[in-house]
Amino acid sequence: MPFSTEPPYSHGQAPRTGVLLCNLGTPDEPTPKAVRRYLAEFLSDQRVVEIPRLLWLLILHGIILRFRPAKSAAKYASIWTPEGSPLKVWTERQAKLLQGWLGQRNHRVSVRWAMRYGSTSIGSQLDAMKAEGVTRVLVVTAYPQYASATTASVFDAVYHWAQATRALPELRFVNHYHDHADYIAALASSVQRHWKKNGKPDKLVMSFHGVPERTLKLGDPYHCECFKTARLLATQLGLSKEQYQVTFQSRLGRAKWLEPYTEPTLIAMGKAGIKRVDVICPGFTSDCLETLEEINMEAREAFLHAGGKAFHYIPCLNDDPEWISALCNVTQQHLLGWNTLEQPDARALATSRAEALAGGATN
Repeated sequence: MPFSTEPPYSHGQAPRTGVLLCNLGTPDEPTPKAVRRYLAEFLSDQRVVEIPRLLWLLILHGIILRFRPAKSAAKYASIWTPEGSPLKVWTERQAKLLQGWLGQRNHRVSVRWAMRYGSTSIGSQLDAMKAEGVTRVLVVTAYPQYASATTASVFDAVYHWAQATRALPELRFVNHYHDHADYIAALASSVQRHWKKNGKPDKLVMSFHGVPERTLKLGDPYHCECFKTARLLATQLGLSKEQYQVTFQSRLGRAKWLEPYTEPTLIAMGKAGIKRVDVICPGFTSDCLETLEEINMEAREAFLHAGGKAFHYIPCLNDDPEWISALCNVTQQHLLGWNTLEQPDARALATSRAEALAGGATN
């Protein structure tokens, strides 16, 4: 693979650190053409769909990309904002806030955001960092729970960029933070604020994105990490096992995925006489199609149609200050040893010391 054109190497260049916050991705517009382009990239990833390559490409291009884009575009249009895709808006805002919070803690770093699929790409942001003189990069994903289809795929994109790069920066990766105390506390606070305003439900449903069940048997830790997040959150909220339910959403295809499935579970609850459910999606740190449309529209309708009386969706953490603080803490822990803290100005420090000595002499 040919090397990309890179800035000339500067001997004696001072180390400079960058943080790359990565999320899944989104179409550029809520149109069939833009959605088709996005889905073609997303569903071509062998981390996402693990069936024989040739067979899958025939299904993808022969069936799915012919019919699904128009339907998906309508769903995206239902949640689109004047600023664009919610996922992109929230991810960009999180990166800006993370830059500010790290700066307030005297860390001299450059924070950028990227999407695994679509724009803005991981490779383009790494190129931009190199052009800025960044020599060390910490890759932070928006996925608290590790999954091959999400976290590892982000790492793949970084490695793919690295294959075409001559002078590589030092790289670090955050695999997960599903049980990080500050992340759990931020989730718990968001639920408690909602309950303080609206009262408690009959059942709290924690809906995570689903993956094929076979990934668990193949060694993917995602299932276990989702349940650990749920258990820690329930403990923080003081809930018994009967007061909450873990489910999995967004099933694709006919294969068996992690169970129980979110919408069928909500329908069963409605039919069983459960009057109010609150739903939170702890695996998503930014609201997106899967939370705003699939949960807050489709799942809501299914529960109410089945006999439920009240459905409350608790938004993702988005730009919640407690979440940004938690993200900052996770980032700081993985920056250790890179000496990113601002060094005091030598002249100012000397002046300060002289003043302190002079003050001591007069006392």
